[in-house]
Amino acid sequence: MVRQAQLSNLVKEHAIELGFDLVGIAPATRVPHADAYLAWLEAGYAATMTYMVRDPVRRQDPRHVLPEARSVVSVAVSYFTLDPPAELWDDPARGRIARYAWGRDYHDVLIPRLRQLGEFLKQHVGNTVSWRAYVDTGPLLERDLAAMAGLGFIGKNTCLINPQWGSYLFLGELLVNMELAYDTPDTKGTCGSCTRCLDACPTGALVAPYQLDSGRCISYLTIELRDAIPEALRTHIGNWVFGCDICQSVCPWTRRFAHPGQQDFLHFDPEQCVPRLTEIINMDEVQFRARFGHTPLMRSKWRGLLRNALVALGNWGDQAAISALQQVTESSDPLLREHAIWTLSRTGGLV
Repeated sequence: MVRQAQLSNLVKEHAIELGFDLVGIAPATRVPHADAYLAWLEAGYAATMTYMVRDPVRRQDPRHVLPEARSVVSVAVSYFTLDPPAELWDDPARGRIARYAWGRDYHDVLIPRLRQLGEFLKQHVGNTVSWRAYVDTGPLLERDLAAMAGLGFIGKNTCLINPQWGSYLFLGELLVNMELAYDTPDTKGTCGSCTRCLDACPTGALVAPYQLDSGRCISYLTIELRDAIPEALRTHIGNWVFGCDICQSVCPWTRRFAHPGQQDFLHFDPEQCVPRLTEIINMDEVQFRARFGHTPLMRSKWRGLLRNALVALGNWGDQAAISALQQVTESSDPLLREHAIWTLSRTGGLV
């Protein structure tokens, strides 16, 4: 046990040195909310995210991913930066981008660091160590694993909330094939009777405490959905063009305790974080890649961002973009054409 405790402390110290803000260790076992995850799937709340439905049993236990896994080292990095100027953030002529995408793609930064952590462990133990690193791309229920490792509690907005950091956190995991000293889950944090996140969600995606209907979530609609955004939801999206932070930004834990950590790859740049909507719809795919190619916006692709900007323009309702919109109505892409026609109908551009 002494050896396990010493090694675990070394791993944690090195994780902080590598730039992680939080680190904890949990046993590689079936996660507490495995049954809730299955019920979520059965309710259809995964919408079109087929990768969430594929092989659901595998996600319930990290040993289905790495059979020899005995421990999970969970890490977190705060992606909070200073609040943007209100005159830019609240400008309906600009599109809002969620905080986590204000710079380099976090996968490109955090996965190499986790791999370094795995190699560090191997150097101290030897080649008998095997590990596997993930940053939200693997078949793991990472919020459960993080909660098991003592990094926080899962709130009513379904985010992991740390009582000292709030919920603006990137999560990552290192599965290892050896037993380490385990941390205890957080028992102090709670949402209590607060329902601010449920009340604030414009599309009603939080159908109940701890229950998210992805098909109504602005993040899903602007990132994961490849088809048309349902008309009934478009007016509720406002000027979000990639992701949404509303259920986090209203959370008392996050409002009070969110603060910058060690990360140095995100910062507020108006051209990247609140781009002008007219610039987006005038942007071709080459320009899109040049401007956003190193960021998480690649997930939505050029077509998705343009679709989202069309909806935001419709919600703005200004006639400034009518000429550009009319060009999009002639697009060979039926998805973009339909959204452009909808936007024109709201800006008085249809004749």
